[in-house]
Amino acid sequence: QVQLVESGGGLVQAGGSLRLSCVASLSIFSIYNMDWYRQAPGKQRELVARITSGGSTNYADSVKGRFTISRDNAKKMVFLQMNSLKPEDTAVYYCGSDYGQSRYWGQGTQVTVSL
Repeated sequence: QVQLVESGGGLVQAGGSLRLSCVASLSIFSIYNMDWYRQAPGKQRELVARITSGGSTNYADSVKGRFTISRDNAKKMVFLQMNSLKPEDTAVYYCGSDYGQSRYWGQGTQVTVSL
C-alpha cells in the first residue's frame, strides 16, 4: 500500500518560514512527478508547486519567489521550503505523486500563519 506522509506544518507568524517534508513509500520514487497542493477552508484544493521526475519545477503565481520545492530521490522525499509566509498561506498542505494513471495523496499537514 502506497503511503505519503507529510510533516513540518505548524503555527508561524507572518514573515516566518516553514519547511514541509513528505516521505513516500513508492517503489520507484524517481519516476513520479511530485506536487504540493493546499486547501484553505471553504476553498478548492490548489496546486502550489510541482517538481517533475526530471527536476523541473513550477509554482503558483501566489508563491513564486517565496516557496521552493525540491526532492531527494534516494530518500524518497519531497520538500517545500516556505519563506515570507503570509496569512493567506494558511491551509492544509498535501503531498501528491503522479505517474501515468497512478495518483496518490498524503493526509495533509496544517499550516497556520498569524498576523
